Order: sequence, then C-alpha cells, then structure tokens
Amino acid sequence: MNLKEKAAERALAFVESGMTLGLGSGSTMTHFVTMLGEQVQAGSLKDIRAVPTSETTAAHARELGVTLTSLAECGRVNLAVDGADEVDPDLNLIKGWGCALLREKIVAVHADRLVIVVDESKLVSRLATTGPVPLEILPFEAGAHVHWLASVSSRAEIWLASDGRPVVTDNGNYLARCWFRDGIGDLAAIARLFSDRPGILEHGLFLGLTDAVVVSSVDGVRIMERAS
Repeated sequence: MNLKEKAAERALAFVESGMTLGLGSGSTMTHFVTMLGEQVQAGSLKDIRAVPTSETTAAHARELGVTLTSLAECGRVNLAVDGADEVDPDLNLIKGWGCALLREKIVAVHADRLVIVVDESKLVSRLATTGPVPLEILPFEAGAHVHWLASVSSRAEIWLASDGRPVVTDNGNYLARCWFRDGIGDLAAIARLFSDRPGILEHGLFLGLTDAVVVSSVDGVRIMERAS
C-alpha cells in the first residue's frame, strides 16, 4: 500500500454499520470509497448510506454498491470522511484542489464528526504555505472577482484547465486560486473577508470543522485529534 491507501484503510475503522456517511472527493477518497465498497459487498458493513460531495465520488460509490442519499433525506451525516490539501497544527484545513470545495463544506457542516485523511506531506505550520487557497466564484464578472482577490492576497487567478478554459465545478461555477506570500496569519479575518464578498460563493479555508486527522507516513499511521 502507498501512504494514501494506508491512511484510507485506517480511516475506515471510524465507520460502523448503520451509519450515514459524507464521502469527500479526491485521490485519497478514491481509495477510501473503494475500501468502503468492498466492506459493503462483503457484508462487513451493513445499512450504510452516503452523501457524495462530487459527481465523480457519486459514480464511484454507486458502482461499488454503496447506497446514496442526500442531506434533504437524511438531515445530517454521522461521519464525513474527506481529504485535505493542507492541515495546520490546530486541524484547520485548505481544501479544494480537487475542485469540490463548496459541496465538501456543505456536507462537512452537516456532519456530527469530520475525519480528514492525509499523508504527512499535507501537514504545515501555517496554511497557504505550499499552495493557493481555492475559491468557487460566480461566472458572472469572474474577472472582477479575481481582480478583487488579487488586491487582498499576493496573487490571484482564474483556475484554467489544460485547454485554457476556466475549470467548471459540478455546480456550474468557476474556480479561482489565491496565493499568500508566507502563508495566512489571521485565518479568521481572511475567511470573513472572502465570505462577505458578493460573487465569492465559497472559499477553501475549513476552520474549526475537523475532529480528527488520519496521517500516514513511512513510520506508520497516527491520529491527530482536535483539542477539547
């Protein structure tokens, strides 16, 4: 197993029969959903329902026989499992490099518990030190949104696909990316700034939502838990 697979396998221990799960998106979650499906097919986990955070995750789970539901039907999920792009010592996150941050945050805030699955390369001392903060933005006047984002960060751009067109989310919106020289000092202030700006639909700062982080390294797998 590679590090992502080892972390996904450990995260599966948080799942119990009868649970409603939130299933995140990204490469690590592909491993988790595969393992979850195998457990469901084998009968080791029963009565599992899941709310997927992307069309890709939904299709993968459906292929493996995992029953899908929605927040409208279930109200809340017992456990949401997802990956992250950066994790700081307080278990704050940057998410969204997999292009599903808005749906991921919606599911996360409806979860009784959020468990994040990463390898040790995702651990940072300060968020936004290894890459940008993604943001889902309205296509209308997208250039104006990016111009404003550049004024409150070191650099901002519309996220473009390999063909030069804007990346489009499952919700039909665009994505922008913001870089911060030396990372973000005041996370709460930047998060408020993003949230209050019309046209910025959601940002990739996940603050105070995480209950536990499963971290895999060459030395093994460990659990980081939020301080009570």
